[in-house]
Amino acid sequence: MLDIRGLASFADYFVVLTAGTDRQARALRDDMVKRLKAMGVVLHHAEGAHTSGWSLLDFGDVIVHIFGPEQREFYRLEELWGKAPQVVRIQ
Repeated sequence: MLDIRGLASFADYFVVLTAGTDRQARALRDDMVKRLKAMGVVLHHAEGAHTSGWSLLDFGDVIVHIFGPEQREFYRLEELWGKAPQVVRIQ
């Protein structure tokens, strides 16, 4: 999770995930939307698809990127947003 508050006005945090398979990406996306909705968190916008290797979930202050391994390596969001402090890193 990257803290982008001092670098962007459109969100406070990026959560960047890697899913090993399309099935895992779909499960992550569906479960995240379901659980956050149950907590009253609104999904403002979604892009991409689990089959494309990239999905974006915009929850307002938090934007979630779910990548396949190749897309994660290609886009390298951590490098693009290199000035953003990492809040949490789980491997």
